Amino acid sequence: MTSIRLALGQLNATVGDVAGNADLALETARRASQAGADLLALPEMFIPGYPIEDLALRQSFATACMTTTRTLAERLAEEGMAGLTVVIGTLSASGNWDTPLGVPRNEPRNAAWVLRHGEVIAEYNKHHLPNYGVFDEYRYFIPGDQPCFLDVGGFKVSLAICEDLWRESGPVSWTREQGADLLLVINGSPFEEAKSDLRLELCRRQAQVAACSLAYVNLVGGQDELVFGGDSMVVSADGTLLARAAQFDEDLLVMDLSDSGRARSPEDQPLIAPGLSTPEQLYRALGLGLADYVNKNGFPSALIGLSGGIDSALVAALAVDALGAARVHGVAMPSKYSSSHSVEDAQDLANRTGLSLRRQSIEPMFDVFQEELELSGLAEENLQARLRGVTLMALSNQEGHLVLATGNKTELAVGYSTIYGDAVGGFAPIKDLSKTQVWELARWRNRHAEEHGQTPPIPPSSITKPPSAELRPGQLDSDSLPDYPLLDQMLDRYVGQDAGAKNLAAAGFESRLVEEVIRMTDRAEYKRRQYPPGTKVSHKAFGRDRRLPLTSHWREAAQEAEDH
Repeated sequence: MTSIRLALGQLNATVGDVAGNADLALETARRASQAGADLLALPEMFIPGYPIEDLALRQSFATACMTTTRTLAERLAEEGMAGLTVVIGTLSASGNWDTPLGVPRNEPRNAAWVLRHGEVIAEYNKHHLPNYGVFDEYRYFIPGDQPCFLDVGGFKVSLAICEDLWRESGPVSWTREQGADLLLVINGSPFEEAKSDLRLELCRRQAQVAACSLAYVNLVGGQDELVFGGDSMVVSADGTLLARAAQFDEDLLVMDLSDSGRARSPEDQPLIAPGLSTPEQLYRALGLGLADYVNKNGFPSALIGLSGGIDSALVAALAVDALGAARVHGVAMPSKYSSSHSVEDAQDLANRTGLSLRRQSIEPMFDVFQEELELSGLAEENLQARLRGVTLMALSNQEGHLVLATGNKTELAVGYSTIYGDAVGGFAPIKDLSKTQVWELARWRNRHAEEHGQTPPIPPSSITKPPSAELRPGQLDSDSLPDYPLLDQMLDRYVGQDAGAKNLAAAGFESRLVEEVIRMTDRAEYKRRQYPPGTKVSHKAFGRDRRLPLTSHWREAAQEAEDH
């Protein structure tokens, strides 16, 4: 019976930090070597970071990635790790600048390089290039068409990259045909709600198709609007889960794997990390996305407008958990329409979390504008929101904070936000959470605190009171919007599933309400284009996932009516 000691490096790469990513790879190789590993696998596009978008088309960037990866092979040998086989994701390119129409310049490839004895001994290029959702890989890469098999101490290893695993053609079928002992898949697969269960089932199914054990190593960390949750794993040829890394944490998973599909930890430690509930996965994903956006971009701190409402309260709790209370600053900005409990709830939040809170009334500013402009109705309401936005951005410019926008996906869908008002900011942590999910996560976070003997961070009254923008006397969200649970069900179908008016009506939603919600959603596209980036956690988020023209005469509900 042949066996190898396999190490999966679940790591947090930074896009563009080619040297830093290589250093992290070297340090991980040291740890793997000290643990006696024969084979170390690191994630997809680890050297350049992922996704790199148009950086893939720059010859200077591709050259830096390839040179750094070759140098990494030499450094491994110089440090006495020449015999360790390292599979690492990198950007590869031909250098051919004058490519035919339709072929990316420089012929970039999403590649796995195999390092051993100070050299690059093999290269595998991603075979299946995803071109849906947030992926545009046909824009940036040319596909590979050749398999790659390695001999690691008598263990036959077949390579694949991410999307290759989702198809039975190509690498999965090659693996079976060649009788490999292990299908090794390196990944840069973003987190989505419920995707961890889907991945496990995929790995189980494809291990059975490939007729061998399957190792899946994934990135962890935030990159702009994406967050990678790790969740690396190993399954046997019959689909049995052998090992699984923790979600949302860097990890080095080391195990002894035999060609009969058995695995054990070299230190007899548990190989399967505890699973997380759906709310905890969402919360951890949002926190990691926020932390990496702030830290990788060099912001010292975050600034939040605290209204006493549920959205700003959840954003504040996320920020404190992600960055620490000392780096989170809140501003309460009451107007003459603000209720007393708004400031009280904001102060209660500050007391519970430890963030700093200042109070800056917008009423004097509002009076000055009204003396000059004499606004009324919606213009008067929006003026208050814009004065709050100006205040936040002024403090950001003066003190260097990153302003966090607090809008949720439901509000963004129907345009319930003010451009240059509550929409200001550099990052929007909960822009992909529906309003009902905001409440669910707030309740979960408080329960989690209580279960661990901690102070619940979110004031109970912020959760229980009716939501209101407080821009006119007695205003409630329900004055202009359907009840949020109903609205979110409709939006999940219209936005998340691309359902039309007929589909919504067939699902039992009242026709007049369907037409109104669709009208509000379509009309707000220009607002969403101007909203800050924020972490994607759903199957279809606003932004790269859902791209619609700003200028369009298509009217979904009206067209459906003509079909009757």
